[in-house]
Amino acid sequence: MGIIYCEKDRTFTLQTKNTTYQMQVDRYGFLLHLYYGKKTDGCMDYLLTYYDRGFSGNPYDAGEDRTYSMDTLPQEFPCYGNGDFRSTAFAVENADGSMSCDLRYKSHVIIDGKYNLEGLPAVYASEEEAQTLEILMEDPVTGVKVVLLYGVLPAQDIITRSVSVKNESSGKIYLNKIESASLDFLYGDYELLTFYGRHAMERNVQRVPVVHGTQKIGSVRGTSSHQYNPMMILAEKETTEDKGNCYAMSFVYSGCFQGEVLKDQLNQTRMMLGLQEEAFRYPLETGEMFQAPEVILSYSSEGMNRLSQNLHHCIRQHICRGKYKEEIRPILINSWEAAYFDFTGDTIYELAKAAKEVNIDMLVMDDGWFGVRNSDNCSLGDWKVNTDKITGGLKHLVDEVNKIGLEFGIWFEPEMISPNSDLYRAHPEWAIQIPGREATQSRQQYVLDLSRPEVLDYVYESVASILRSANIVYVKWDMNRQLSDLGSTYLEAEEQQELFHRYVLGVYALQERLVTEFPDLLLENCSGGGARFDPGMLYYSPQIWCSDDTDAIERLMIQEGTSLIYPLSTMGAHVSDCPNHAVGRVTPFETRGHVALAGTFGYELDVTKIPEEDRKMIPEQTKMYHKYHELVREGDYYRIASYRENHLYDCWAVASKD
Repeated sequence: MGIIYCEKDRTFTLQTKNTTYQMQVDRYGFLLHLYYGKKTDGCMDYLLTYYDRGFSGNPYDAGEDRTYSMDTLPQEFPCYGNGDFRSTAFAVENADGSMSCDLRYKSHVIIDGKYNLEGLPAVYASEEEAQTLEILMEDPVTGVKVVLLYGVLPAQDIITRSVSVKNESSGKIYLNKIESASLDFLYGDYELLTFYGRHAMERNVQRVPVVHGTQKIGSVRGTSSHQYNPMMILAEKETTEDKGNCYAMSFVYSGCFQGEVLKDQLNQTRMMLGLQEEAFRYPLETGEMFQAPEVILSYSSEGMNRLSQNLHHCIRQHICRGKYKEEIRPILINSWEAAYFDFTGDTIYELAKAAKEVNIDMLVMDDGWFGVRNSDNCSLGDWKVNTDKITGGLKHLVDEVNKIGLEFGIWFEPEMISPNSDLYRAHPEWAIQIPGREATQSRQQYVLDLSRPEVLDYVYESVASILRSANIVYVKWDMNRQLSDLGSTYLEAEEQQELFHRYVLGVYALQERLVTEFPDLLLENCSGGGARFDPGMLYYSPQIWCSDDTDAIERLMIQEGTSLIYPLSTMGAHVSDCPNHAVGRVTPFETRGHVALAGTFGYELDVTKIPEEDRKMIPEQTKMYHKYHELVREGDYYRIASYRENHLYDCWAVASKD
């Protein structure tokens, strides 16, 4: 199917519809990377060159052969401490305190279907759609074992990579660095595309030459972050939207990450993506295993539009799950920019009535419905309905909204706790904290310690009990601050540096429970807008709020950058009020509608207060959405012109598969 092992050459060849990926077990048992690119046949080891490179060390096995060096050869999983002085993908501190790992090939297995990762999101596929390659590597001195995982989806031109580590040494080891994917390029002059930003300005495109040294992106914030998306594209210099060679790496993970591209002394290029090494020192006792998250790889010889389409199809069909993967999404109106905290059950009901008159499908009640939450400085964690605001209770309000023909959705920020809350007064130890140190506040809130099982259970029951109490079919799951003052009163001292990763695993466990108990729920993730817009979250929710910046003109650039990686069906996009609440710009209502239609589509305004000529356009926009929703959700997306580049206009197209 997609994986071929040649005993004669000891090569593994991963074939997709248009690409070939090849590696070789060499005479010493090292796993060398030979090729990734346009589809080809045969053994590619002729690409390797052997020279005596001054002061590039040679493994003991090579004897007097100075032409063989780990410092110059392309590798599948380069390790620290074995003579490779470039940035490496794996660094381990052994039981004796030494910092070295020398992995050699032991065995392999080829399996029909796609591997799964316990507790982690990952690309999924049937036995007919994919194959898995597992390569076992071992350090013969320490006994540390590493399994390199490769998933091949031939029809989609997608290869996935992941790594698991098992400590079979005689004592405790520490993982100090583990990147899930590494690619070595012997030749080529490349440019690097990354996606930078800040709150309300996410996923701007930066394209720079790859120069000597290391270029790094990443996050140490506990989320994938507003600042950098966990995604990189390496493109040959002349690559455009519709021609040229380019490679993508996308991390299926929602926490701290690190991406590196470096050009070495021989003009070779290395590209790596995985877990952030800062504040990461993961202990493994003898017999314990660590599973790294997954990286999605894709290559295009036809420019970046084809590369984007490869990723779009993979995310739509092999990451996103659930009812709304294929079904039409309801057009919703969210109460946030319509009312902020200033609402009651009666005003929410009036907003729902006005929305029904213009063919909107769902009313979403945003922040402010619980505890004594009339501003953003209290009550997070107290997930009890404020009956002073919502008179008659939540079920009464939901039932009344349902009676007029609208579905009902609700906002949560379940991962947070306010210092001014009943929950914090009862359980201050549940907040992430360093004992004896005053904690940093952001938005007058702390982050709950999701490494604690009792906290996970409390958070889940807080959300689930509300959903069980009424006919709520949509949840906006928000997360509005980063992790700092990293400490846990639950974890032992040497486990503290596991907290970043354990936190993300906790988020995944919560959302997996949620979509399992409520399989028809439409879950939309959000993190201060787009601070956790990544494939990991899309495994649980088919859409993510793209940005808190709803200005149509700025959204052109935000949505363009997002589209290089993510399909339109994942981008939460709404028509909002003018002057825009984020930037103050006034934009025609028609323009706001056209921009939002290149996403999941909804409204973020008070229908009763906008100009009548704008209100009359809403039925036209909703009609257009219903006409084109299937095309937008499933079609092939083409970027034709870029407002980011020309500052005049934007243009895109979506073509059906047939």
